[in-house]
Amino acid sequence: MSDSRVSQSPGRSPRRALPLNRVTVRDAFWSPRLTQVGDSILPYQWDALNDRVPGAAPSHAFENLRIAAGDGTGAFHGYVFQDSDVAKWLEAVAYSLNQRPNPELEALADRVIDVVARAQQPDGYLDSYFTIKEPAKRWSNVRDWHEMYCAGHMIEAGVAYYEATGKDRLLDVARRLADHIDSRFGPQPGQRRGYPGHEEIELALVKLHRVTGEDRYLRLSKYFIDERGSEPQFFDLEAQERGDPAAGRPYDKSYSQSHLPVRQQTVAVGHAVRAMYLYSGMADIAAATGDSTLFRACRGLWENLTHRQMYITGGIGSAEQGEAFTFDYDLPNDTAYTETCAAIGLVFWAHRMLRLDVDRDYADTMERALYNGVLSGISLDGRSYFYVNPLEVWPEACGRRGDHRHVEPTRKPWFGCACCPPNLARLIASFGQYIYAEDDETLYVHLYASSAGRFEIGGQSVTLSQATDYPWDGAVAIDVAVERPASFGIAIRVPGWCADASATVNGIRLALERVNRNGYVRIAREWRSGDRIELEFPMTIQRVYADPRVREDVGRVALQRGPIVYCLEEVDNGPNLPSISLPRDATLTLEGCDASLGNAPCIVGTARRVDESGYDSVSMYRPKPPIFDDVSLRAVPYFAWGNRGAGEMLVWIREG
Repeated sequence: MSDSRVSQSPGRSPRRALPLNRVTVRDAFWSPRLTQVGDSILPYQWDALNDRVPGAAPSHAFENLRIAAGDGTGAFHGYVFQDSDVAKWLEAVAYSLNQRPNPELEALADRVIDVVARAQQPDGYLDSYFTIKEPAKRWSNVRDWHEMYCAGHMIEAGVAYYEATGKDRLLDVARRLADHIDSRFGPQPGQRRGYPGHEEIELALVKLHRVTGEDRYLRLSKYFIDERGSEPQFFDLEAQERGDPAAGRPYDKSYSQSHLPVRQQTVAVGHAVRAMYLYSGMADIAAATGDSTLFRACRGLWENLTHRQMYITGGIGSAEQGEAFTFDYDLPNDTAYTETCAAIGLVFWAHRMLRLDVDRDYADTMERALYNGVLSGISLDGRSYFYVNPLEVWPEACGRRGDHRHVEPTRKPWFGCACCPPNLARLIASFGQYIYAEDDETLYVHLYASSAGRFEIGGQSVTLSQATDYPWDGAVAIDVAVERPASFGIAIRVPGWCADASATVNGIRLALERVNRNGYVRIAREWRSGDRIELEFPMTIQRVYADPRVREDVGRVALQRGPIVYCLEEVDNGPNLPSISLPRDATLTLEGCDASLGNAPCIVGTARRVDESGYDSVSMYRPKPPIFDDVSLRAVPYFAWGNRGAGEMLVWIREG
């Protein structure tokens, strides 16, 4: 009955993510968030984009497009990439509409699209900064000025809105914009042999290719990837062409992953978000063209990043300077940058790697980032955000130390550089597309959530329906519905955090000890309607220890249950959280949290705290060991911290 062999071919892959319109999510954890996106988050973000949120950083993003369209007057305001916030908001609207109709929201999006279409120039160019402020400098500084980054997000929005509504006006804008870029960049005479400074358009062009069938978009994406890092270096030539006074000075090309051709890169370097979009594009091209050299490059980069440069929360990019990776095992907790967009980008890349290679390492990482480093970026009410997601916070240090200036002890209503809020909205709204995949012989279950996926296999429609209380409970039931009995495989992931999984089909136990090294078990049989797969992933409270080369975490322990990482907050445990230590033999149990944390289960136990009463203003240091008192410890899900006011937070707890 059970066959543990799951294809891992890195070449041309027929494996496809199940489209969002073929997935219905009805999950106790995710459904309220999906509803919140359409009902609350997107309207709130629209107000922020129009500077109607009191106390929020100004955006002016939509007004810039109105001015470019001739509907308003005035100066451009904000960053050169301000258009991308509107594009991501439109994409999030599309995903929300795909799951849940909202005529009022759709009508608003249609009006926004009308403005965007009229802001587009006759030659297809679209960027409000250059249209309003510096029209003579279009495409003169591709390294720094984000034109292709903004274009990529607008292309993604056009594809998503077309797939959700069938309306093609924004898709037409996207095609004209892509055609314009295709005419300007490439290997032909008269074209610029360049590539973007901030990657993003690579993956967007692949999406445009898929929905239009136009091969030139795929070729352009492949060109940008193949050309990147080649000699002579485009960014050097470009700086010389525009007469940049700094043209002769060294430019750290690793910042934009252009220091080497992509197939020669083995270590994740530079700006973390840029890297994630590049690696996602590389995986897309590898899947679309069967390029095994790109797959091998992706795999090497994946292993470096996730095995040496990733936090337990799925956060990546540890340095504030350059929002960047630093070096292997350099993962400070209190100064961690770990931008929300970087964790989101990691989800994008992991999902694409699953198309190339069915390995639970990708799905486990996707799950880790989703439930921890992504969701921590948004408050439970959806109206405030973290740009930076550290693993230790001391509010006084945030306010008084320059090396902590990037760390915020509370979420903010908006940012001047607001890439993260609409990125969160589009990922949460599109959650359904990360659950399932299919090929000609197998249906895949990557994530667990109460949902239904509608597949096409063997010439008929097949539905898998999940019922579960995941991530709080590891019991999962999957019901199969087929039009007629048929033979195919269903591949289910056994999460890496689970040491004692079990499964049955129609009550008959499967031999999960035959699980392949890739962590999936393929159940091949003749399926009939009413067949049921039951999975049990026991969720124990786990103590997790870091590689000792992660110096900041030596002698410390983190708590995890299922995919959820936990942390301590001052509101539960008092100030000076580093003075708490958790004995190795301490008993830890679950207890319900209050409604302010969404009724998520908390971890409670008895710990030890240094008795501070014996210290006075004279004897700051003394040759006596500290005295410890027994105290109650309460840990809450990391994604939910910061929803009860400002205070300290700590993931890695001293042990002993």
